[in-house]
Amino acid sequence: MSQGFQLNEGDLAPDFNFKDSGNNTTRLSNYLGKRIVIYFYPRDFTPGCTTEAYEFSNQFNKYREHDVMIIGISPDDEKSHERFREKMNIPFLLASDTNHQISEKYGVYGLKKFMGKETMGVNRTTFLIDKDGKIEKIFHKVKPNGHSIEVLNYILMSN
Repeated sequence: MSQGFQLNEGDLAPDFNFKDSGNNTTRLSNYLGKRIVIYFYPRDFTPGCTTEAYEFSNQFNKYREHDVMIIGISPDDEKSHERFREKMNIPFLLASDTNHQISEKYGVYGLKKFMGKETMGVNRTTFLIDKDGKIEKIFHKVKPNGHSIEVLNYILMSN
């Protein structure tokens, strides 16, 4: 469990394996040389996660114009991601983290409070990884509405 573990800006982004959209196993490190947005979200098809995926999808071409790729990560399995990608027309990669290994490496799996209840889960967090694989920026306690624009604006301002 990652309670208390925290990455900082400037740290090397932990590498991880995941399935690409062609169901081939790939690694984060295979994409070094471009900036990468990794956004962790709790669950496919929930209102906030749907909003966040919709907004990243809407801005996808702008990210691509700036040679930035996007990877969404949640505890959902690959079949759920496939349905979510199809229904939402998601053009970027979704990584399945059913055993929480990726979210624990990034320190985003832990205690959450929702409607007065405490549960273990993924805390909505976004990491911008630079071309060398270092964490350039961390967005904590993300609000789904407008987040894609917030990240894109940061990228445009830091170019």
